[in-house]
Parts: sequence; C-alpha cells; structure tokens
Amino acid sequence: MAAGVRWNVLPRIQQVFPKEDRALLLSSLLLQLILGLMFGHVYDQRINMATGYLVASGQNPYIPLDLTGVFQNPAFQGMTTIGYPPPWPVLLGFIYYCSYAVLHNLLLYNLAIKLPIIGANLGLAYLVRGVLKDCGAESAVSRKAWIFMLFNPFLLYFTSAWGQFDSLVALLTLAALVLLDRKHLVISSILLALAISLKPTPIAVVLAVIVYLWGSPWKRLVRFMVTFTLSMLSFCVLPFLVFGWDASPILHGWNAQFSVSGGMSLTTLYELFKGTYQLPGNWWLLGFAWLPAILLALLWMKTGERGFVHLLKQSLAMILIFFLTRTWLSEQNLALILSMVLILTSLGVLPRLTLTATWVLPLIFTIFNTSPPQLLFPILPELMVKQLQWMDIYRSARLVIRMIVVIPIHVIGWWMVVLCLRKGNPLPHEN
Repeated sequence: MAAGVRWNVLPRIQQVFPKEDRALLLSSLLLQLILGLMFGHVYDQRINMATGYLVASGQNPYIPLDLTGVFQNPAFQGMTTIGYPPPWPVLLGFIYYCSYAVLHNLLLYNLAIKLPIIGANLGLAYLVRGVLKDCGAESAVSRKAWIFMLFNPFLLYFTSAWGQFDSLVALLTLAALVLLDRKHLVISSILLALAISLKPTPIAVVLAVIVYLWGSPWKRLVRFMVTFTLSMLSFCVLPFLVFGWDASPILHGWNAQFSVSGGMSLTTLYELFKGTYQLPGNWWLLGFAWLPAILLALLWMKTGERGFVHLLKQSLAMILIFFLTRTWLSEQNLALILSMVLILTSLGVLPRLTLTATWVLPLIFTIFNTSPPQLLFPILPELMVKQLQWMDIYRSARLVIRMIVVIPIHVIGWWMVVLCLRKGNPLPHEN
C-alpha cells in the first residue's frame, strides 16, 4: 500500500515540478537565500528583529525599548516600534524563538525572517502560472510569467533583499480572489482578512468583493462579510487580549500613515520645500483623500459576478485608486499589484507598458530615495553610513528627480484604473 501511494504521488510531483523547470526554481531559491542572508533594510529589518525579540520574550512589541544589549549592536538603540497589526509581529516572535534565540547570529536571524517571504515569492510564481492556465493562456505564456516572477529584480529587491513582506500579502490576496471566484467564500474571506491584517494595503479589495457578490442570493455576501469581520477581529484584536499587550500606542497613532507626505505620492516634493514629511495643521485630512475616491469608484463599477478576470480588474483598480490618492506611498507596496498586472497583461487585457512601469519605475525611484545603501546594514554598516552621507550632499537634486519619476507612475497608474473600470464589450478572456 505504501509503495502504491508513493508511486501515485510521484507523477503529481513531476507534473508540478517538471524536470526542465527544476533548475530555474532552484536557481531562484538559491539567489533569494543569498540576498536574504546578506542584505536587509537598516530601518525595517532592525524593527523586525527587535519585534521578534519583544514578542518571544513576552513583551509588548508596540512599546520601544533599547535593545543594544540584546543584539550587542549599537544600531538597536533609539528605535521606534513596528507599525503593523499583530499577525506579523507574532510570526516574528516565532522566528526569533527558532533562530536567534538558538544561534545568536544576526545574519542567520536576518535570513530566517526572510524565509516566509521567499516562500511567498515562490508560491506567488506558481499561483500566477496556475491562474493563467485556468484562464486559457498558452503554456508558453504561463511559463514565461512564472519565470518573470521567479527572477523579477523588483520583487527580489524589495522582498528577499530588503525584507518587506508585500509578496506574502499579495499571495494571500490573489489566492482569496481565486477562491472567491470558485465559490469558496469562507476560506476566501479568511485569507483576505489575513492579508489585510498583515499589511492593510489590500483593504480596498473588500469593496471590489462586495460589488462582485452584490445581488441575489444575498446570503453569499452576508456569509463572506460575517466571516471576514470575525477573522479581522481574531487576527487584529484577539492577540492583544491573549498576550496582554497594551493597545494604547496603536490607538494614539492611528492616523500615523495618513498624516505624512512623501514616497511615490504626488506630495513627495513637500519634503524639499518644508524639510519634513509631516503635514501641517489640518492638512492631515488630505491623507484621507483615498476614502471618497474609492467610494466614488464604486458608483462606476459593475455589480454581480462576471468572471475572475473582471474581479481581478476591479480589485486592481480599487487598489490603485487607494495607492494613487494617498499622501504617502512606499515603493515596495507595488509588489501587491505586480502579479495582478502580470496576469492581465499576459491575457492581453492590459498593455505590456503597464507591467514594465509597475516594476521598472519603482526601482528607479528607490535609487533616488537612498534605499540601496540602506540594504548594507547586515554586512557593511560603515559603508552604508558613508554612502548615505555622500548622497545627502545631493539631497535637493535627488528629491527633484524623485518627483520627476513619480509623475509617469501616476499617469500610467490612472491609465490602468480607466482601462480596468471602463464600460464596453468584454474582452475574450472576460466572457
């Protein structure tokens, strides 16, 4: 019996991992492991490391502490705390317990934090390939998209090297949409809630889901929203009760992401003239311009099921509207939409230019945002400091160029919104 089961499973493994693909898969995995070990953003990765320790030691990860003595590194003094909901901090605590608490090696701890992210990168590549296959794309097209996701410089830079987990959020979001289209409402709602609980960037997708499920039978929409709400409470509120964390730091800074300007937002030039990211006075209300923007978009969207491609288009449009109307947009956030744009361009729904702009322009932007030197924190911190000092000499020029790069990002972004929401005859893949 055991032998029979083994031989039955083997063909399935060979089908998922054909021989001609194994070298590419292993090459991508090896590349990501090297990037994950050697590089890490000086701000984000220090916060991740500190958060892992605080959670593993039973402390509140939302209250800053001087951890210089813990990591034997002066870089861990005078730090702020993590700004994400509990699921990611809880995962970081588990990673700390299994890595640094055992080996006390900062580089290995750096890599350990990246392992779920690397796994998400690989999973996203296979999910994109599977989605394209189900949508009727040719095998060569789906394989090309798979290779694109395995080796895309944008994705590997911001995830495996930088340490941001947007690809994990993207994987959960795309999987939730696929399962929703296949009528698996409960698991879809749980995955979408988990994605938003990790990082709230896909929050606008909820509205696209409501539009998709709108109409008779209403119990589908009610079932999805009830499960989604309970899941959000479980992921975001329950950990504070279970671990006894004080939520007041989060409540006091609830609008922190909406009271600053910069990044790939059109307000990025504000820093050049004012020397600060902070919006003055009541100008912080501008940080909520995304809210009426996505509500207005709802009036234009078609209600009711119209297939997966239509669901993907409307979800992409809502995310883009949320991104493009914010006063702060980090370049790594576009990793959320990379797989969506890739699927739609591979199916001929969006022009190829949109895919190129989605990953090339943010990479150009991040150079003038002084991000590359900051990834040297784990291996060459002294060189990092010297490079940042040198780049600060050209601060004004950098900020101007940064603004110049932002303009085409917004133009092409709004172009994609129009293409995704326009009314007219459906394309072949949308029937």
